[in-house]
Amino acid sequence: MSTTVETLTDATRAEWDAYVANSPDGTFYHTLAWHDGVVAAFGHDPHYLMARREGRLVGVLPMFAIRSWIAGRLLVSLPCAVYGGAIHADGDAATALLDEAKALADGLGVRCIDLRSIRATLPGLPVVDRYATFRKALPDRVEDVLPSLPRKARAAARNGRDKHGLTVEFDDGLLPIVWQLYARSMGRLGSPNYPITFFRALVEATPETHVVSVVRYQGQPAAGLVTFLFGDTVLPYFAGCIESLDRYGVNNVLYLSLMEWGVAHGYRRFDFGRSRIENRGPYDFKRHQGFEPEPLGYQLYVPPGQRAPELTPGKGKFALAQRVYRRLPLFVTKRLGAWLARSIPG
Repeated sequence: MSTTVETLTDATRAEWDAYVANSPDGTFYHTLAWHDGVVAAFGHDPHYLMARREGRLVGVLPMFAIRSWIAGRLLVSLPCAVYGGAIHADGDAATALLDEAKALADGLGVRCIDLRSIRATLPGLPVVDRYATFRKALPDRVEDVLPSLPRKARAAARNGRDKHGLTVEFDDGLLPIVWQLYARSMGRLGSPNYPITFFRALVEATPETHVVSVVRYQGQPAAGLVTFLFGDTVLPYFAGCIESLDRYGVNNVLYLSLMEWGVAHGYRRFDFGRSRIENRGPYDFKRHQGFEPEPLGYQLYVPPGQRAPELTPGKGKFALAQRVYRRLPLFVTKRLGAWLARSIPG
């Protein structure tokens, strides 16, 4: 009962997505919607490995080869994604996928394989202890969502609605507004923004499994969000806001409204995504919304003779670049960020 490894083809796309959907470790980012969005927006080369035994699929490992002028050649599972890495039925499938990935890394001459698993799933690889994720169950009823929040978050959201008159819209036509808010926030943080083509590609690839929302203050867009849906889970992903309006609770209302929308539409879990442990702003915001951090089991494989690049924002040579980037005008960072994003795994 040997395990063989093959590469995804058009003929096996449905089988891939069915395996991901039925696996307890499968995530939205493992689906081919993410594959199609990354290919359309960035043109990275996909290497999607499938482990098979006696004709049956027993594991998958999605990866993209990235040619980065900043970091050199990389294999990433998965770029721009919260989660990735291998999902498999057993140790034999895991070993077969890892062996094939190592051979691919050697053939491509990459500096490392970056595996972004929720939990470490491949044997013998070190864990990168840098990120945490934030997930919890949603209440059964819409009217229970607000009371389920911690006291300060509950008060901020209630004041946003009742005192400051914040309103929320859900509509795909708001996508350009959300991207503008997102690009503005990324520039303020000193991080390159993804191009709007990535937003559009993912929305087109998920016709029934995404939500676009905007919070307005006095009729003007104040915060926006693109959310994806997978199984019973709501996954907010692209977000941005006008920082000067955050004192009115725009972000609190943004996420409260999404939780309420999720409950109303039958979703049972809310996945706030990852934050770097040392990035206290987003990390603490999620904690203050009632979410407890779970360390992520990201793993790294560095081929013999190679050295993994240091791509942590705010460290080393990136610290100065980040300070300069924050000072650039928005019309510059929107274009520059979209160009830089192709070389940064995200």
